[in-house]
Amino acid sequence: MPAVQLLLLLACLVWGVGARTAQFRKANDRSGRCQYTFSVASPNESSCLEQGQAMSAIQDLQRDSSEQRAALESTKARLSYLEALLHRLTLGQAATPWDTQEGLQKELELAYSNLVRDKSALEEEKRRLEAENGDLARRLESSSEEVASLRRGLCPQARSTSEDVPPGSKEVSKWNLENVDFQELKSELTEVPASRILKESPSGQPRSEEGGTGCGELIWVGEPVTLRTAETLTGKYGVWMRDPQAAYPYTQETTWRIDTVGTDIRQVFEYDLISQFLQGYPSKVHVLPRPLESTGAVVYQGSLYFQAAESRTVIRYELRTETLKAEKEIPGAGYHGQFPYSWGGYTDIDLAVDETGLWVIYSTEAAKGAIVLSKLNPENLELEQTWETNIRKQSVANAFIICSTLYTISSYSLPDATVNFAYDTSTGSSKALMVPFKNRYKYSSMIDYNPLEKKLFAWDNFNMVTYDIRLSQV
Repeated sequence: MPAVQLLLLLACLVWGVGARTAQFRKANDRSGRCQYTFSVASPNESSCLEQGQAMSAIQDLQRDSSEQRAALESTKARLSYLEALLHRLTLGQAATPWDTQEGLQKELELAYSNLVRDKSALEEEKRRLEAENGDLARRLESSSEEVASLRRGLCPQARSTSEDVPPGSKEVSKWNLENVDFQELKSELTEVPASRILKESPSGQPRSEEGGTGCGELIWVGEPVTLRTAETLTGKYGVWMRDPQAAYPYTQETTWRIDTVGTDIRQVFEYDLISQFLQGYPSKVHVLPRPLESTGAVVYQGSLYFQAAESRTVIRYELRTETLKAEKEIPGAGYHGQFPYSWGGYTDIDLAVDETGLWVIYSTEAAKGAIVLSKLNPENLELEQTWETNIRKQSVANAFIICSTLYTISSYSLPDATVNFAYDTSTGSSKALMVPFKNRYKYSSMIDYNPLEKKLFAWDNFNMVTYDIRLSQV
């Protein structure tokens, strides 16, 4: 059949040199329509680019897709017309004067001329695409070099010279820059003696001497460091604290604050993080079932201990369950202004915590206003042991306990006050001191010791402050 041979010849002319590796196929598609298929291998690509690499190339070539689609549709129409002519010739049908051997020959020549023109246009398009492909390959190669350079700059190889690696430590594992998959980073820690880290306190003053970080006599109090300032008048005086023996779900960072100006004090502000406390954003507000009195409350082992208003009763309030767990009257203790500190504030009963446990500081008629100390059982608030001092409670501004020794402050308002007395429960004796103490804001209404942080916490005229301390070596 000469027409079929001519059609094959035309296909060879269209693809030129590429026909040596081309495949020609005639078959019905899924709908039963006859289709001619040409498959040509790329003359300059061994494999297709991956999807990620080819994305930019696809974006560059999309602007030409309309023209290419129009050209392909034109070629397809011509091939369909040739197929119809071939079908008529094969069956010997003649519907028009052109349906003769001579007429078909002329139509085939005309189609051949159009196909040659299309071949030239396609070859020109092929050359342009090859040029763009080469430019794309060069850009991909350049980008790969830039990425490699950035990796080398951001992740330099770790040096392992003796000057860079501290004695006793081990070099961390290096990153494999050639493999961008997930890699596990491993490292090992080096122990450093605490004495090398804790040579100075945050305020720049020396701490207890090496070996003296436990108990000893108070010999130095640092400058006050202001952490927060109360926002309202109810915060002129109050109490704030952290638990030195924090219990779940609380941590060493959890902070509590109570503004104690008013007649019905029930709100306890809880801050999960120190940053929340500093910014003034409480994570929870407890409402106590009974109002408290004075600035003598403390938090210890997950419970808030406070004096119930207008009574000599001490209450244990468990913070996690928000329930009262115990309450106990302190025998003979003065309350509601009978034996307060010199600044007033109904500070008759003052709770305290030190390295040994929970204490209560108060006075009685029998002691004639002198300070009385009692050690409390933190579970049931039973008095375990009691000491009567010779220090008049209303003559001192405040008091706290460190290592079972009571310390008092001379004034709540003088800028340059002192820690003026110490009473040692282990010997039952007291002595005068002259350790400088600063009332920066001239109205210190609460001073407590935190045995975990080894600091004094204070509330000075709307301001919540801390003091570093130093103890003598035992």
